Amino acid sequence: MIGLSHLLPPLPGLTLPPTYAPFPVWSGSTTGPARFVAMPKKAAIKLWHRAGEFDRQSHPGQHGGAVGRTALAVLHALVFDFANFRTGRLDPSYKAIARKAGMSVCAVSDALKHLRELGLLHRIRRCVEDWQDGRFQLRQETNAYVLLPETYWQGWRPPAEPPAPAQGAWGDPPPLLTGVALAALETDPVAKVAALRTDPGGGLAAALASLGASFLRRRES
Repeated sequence: MIGLSHLLPPLPGLTLPPTYAPFPVWSGSTTGPARFVAMPKKAAIKLWHRAGEFDRQSHPGQHGGAVGRTALAVLHALVFDFANFRTGRLDPSYKAIARKAGMSVCAVSDALKHLRELGLLHRIRRCVEDWQDGRFQLRQETNAYVLLPETYWQGWRPPAEPPAPAQGAWGDPPPLLTGVALAALETDPVAKVAALRTDPGGGLAAALASLGASFLRRRES
């Protein structure tokens, strides 16, 4: 039970010991272990470049996209300076991020909030159980973060698939002519019949080849 001495005015010449609130931490903080999600380095780098595309596609050809330079700088620091690609651990302090990103702690706070609102980042507020001067309290720890894939981003539109290369490009051989088309290029009747017989589809080409062969036999008789 907490005593009432801290409510009384201090006596002359005496100072009361400092008091501590039982839970001096941010609301929503958890004492449970953070479950980090491992992300391969290539996937994290791809995510960073996609964030830049996200910023550009919101205001094409202009400055000041949906993400913004400050948030992109903070995201760059998280990906390239603090993310553990093997374990997924990502829990730097505001001061550490500010030092790497070259900005104030206040700017880092605003940028992290903006990244969360856009769905690029998930935050886990953490605290630990502690005792100080014989009193139990919760002590604030640095936040843990999880980089989220593009499916969570608010307003993100996947880039359109590039068109397939034109036929014949990249060394692709042109399509083979049909037997009927080859026969049309020939002037010799015998060569025409031979070309028609090369058509694998049969049908019209086979009928024309049979007709041509009959004509040639009659001509020779």
